[in-house]
Amino acid sequence: MFNQPLPGMAGLLLGLTVMMMTPAAADALKDEIAPTGKLRVAIAISPAGGAFWSTKTETGYAGVPVDLGKAMAEQLGVPVEYVAHNNSGQIVDAASKGTWDVTFLPKDPEREGRMSFGPIYEVADATYIVKPGSPITNFAALDQPGIKVAAVNNTTTMRGAIAHLKNAEVTGYQTYDEIFGLLKAGEIDAFALSRDQLNAMAKQIPGTRVLDETFKQTVTAVAVPPNHPLSLAFAVKFLNEAIADGTLRNAYDNNGLKDRPVRTQTK
Repeated sequence: MFNQPLPGMAGLLLGLTVMMMTPAAADALKDEIAPTGKLRVAIAISPAGGAFWSTKTETGYAGVPVDLGKAMAEQLGVPVEYVAHNNSGQIVDAASKGTWDVTFLPKDPEREGRMSFGPIYEVADATYIVKPGSPITNFAALDQPGIKVAAVNNTTTMRGAIAHLKNAEVTGYQTYDEIFGLLKAGEIDAFALSRDQLNAMAKQIPGTRVLDETFKQTVTAVAVPPNHPLSLAFAVKFLNEAIADGTLRNAYDNNGLKDRPVRTQTK
């Protein structure tokens, strides 16, 4: 079960939400959450899809975070601007640099010290896919000296794989595409990621196998930079409403996830 906010924090968020109802408070919110006049939404780009990754299209970007960011900007009455990154670790590293205003990304204790999180809107099981023709069928066979496991650099999944594997070597790479190429060429033994994304990858690389076991659950949530209390209160209110009114479900459906149940944790 995921941690619930302390009563004091819940009261603070409620008070800030009430404040937002006044014109002066609405202006203060916009000054904090959209200081450039646009809502800058940080996204990570890859063909992986799912509830976190976004993709580059001929006309811009597509993905669950893209749809959620657009809906949030519409509520605020400002234009949306997407700030693209190679992975979630890069988004976290930019949290204190003032380059983005809101994001939707995997959460873990390390990141909670660097940014402020709202409700969880996705819970995914993390596992490994092994290279074409690999004899590895379970975690015990995978966790052996000399086995090379890849993960997207500085992510919650990478930290989880490092904690899980005691003998295999886990190496971080900047992009999903790079790891995809290494796995297809057989230059790495396995790739750690969420099961749904690995199942899709297995269809693209014949001979690969997604292992049945799960080594961790990855939770994805809305987040804002640190010390942005008005932004956090708005993000909490927005995502709770998006879960309740079908906005999140529509974002899933619009991005190839019609068969995916929405697994959330509100706060």
